[in-house]
Amino acid sequence: MNNVRPESMARITTAELANAFIDEQVKEVREQVGDKKVLLALSGGVDSSVVAALLIKAIGKQLVCVHVNHGLMRKGESEQVIEVFRNQLDANLIYIDATDRFLGLLEGVSEPEKKRKIIGGEFIKVFDEEASKLEGISFLAQGTIYPDIIESDGVKAHHNVGGLPEDMQFELVEPVKLLYKDEVRVVGKALGLPVSMVDRQPFPGPGLGVRCLGAITRDRLHALREADAILREEFDIAGLNLKVWQYFIAVPDVKSVGVRDGKRYEGWPAIIRAVNTTDAMSATIEEIPYELLHKITARITAEVEGINRVLYDLTPKPVGTIEWE
Repeated sequence: MNNVRPESMARITTAELANAFIDEQVKEVREQVGDKKVLLALSGGVDSSVVAALLIKAIGKQLVCVHVNHGLMRKGESEQVIEVFRNQLDANLIYIDATDRFLGLLEGVSEPEKKRKIIGGEFIKVFDEEASKLEGISFLAQGTIYPDIIESDGVKAHHNVGGLPEDMQFELVEPVKLLYKDEVRVVGKALGLPVSMVDRQPFPGPGLGVRCLGAITRDRLHALREADAILREEFDIAGLNLKVWQYFIAVPDVKSVGVRDGKRYEGWPAIIRAVNTTDAMSATIEEIPYELLHKITARITAEVEGINRVLYDLTPKPVGTIEWE
């Protein structure tokens, strides 16, 4: 199949259409792959998770999934990948906890672009090391979706997204490359993936590394992860997870004085960001009820050690970007 979506292709909006698509892709993948092995970098994001579930249905243990935990995942995300893919779907999953390796390299690095390069470069190294230990891999699966192809004019579709060395030549397996993101979610639900995984918000590759602003420290990263989990939980309860495109916490490397148990102490502020967008080129601020903001503030300041203030970022894009770094 080429990289142009046929005009006749119906948008996948129902379980019935999703199941027909799944059956068709299972057949195509089996024909393409035969009895060979396929490698996939499984991030836990929507696209790679749906591709993994689809390929497990098609070729089972011939798929080798590699999940690298760089220590910058949100709370419970790596655990969910293991639970869903290894325990429920019986996937051939290799889990690498590289937390110490990544955080060691990031120590003292405050420049955002440098942090991004370290995280991206090290991810490629870890993935490459694991890939080189495997034998008989003939194919590389990728979660390329149609907007990736449109945006890059086809470049990304044939780009070595896994970052593997040029001398390791793999044929690509890209079963969802003609789908839009909303269609990928419908297919994921039809495959039986949990809603929390299928409806997962966009999450940057460097993860919490670009939300723990400035030089990352383990204590501030821990506070960020816990505060972010509270925000997500409260948005879920209030039903805002279905209305807001992206919402998260950022924690800057700034301290202010606060009061706890009648004593003054220094702590970080947690900044709430909640935006809506159709294309990520511009974004509007979601109106969050004050009652909910007060509840989130009370929980974060009471439950998260090190955070003594909660702020709400009211800046649209433009002027501000969605992420802080």
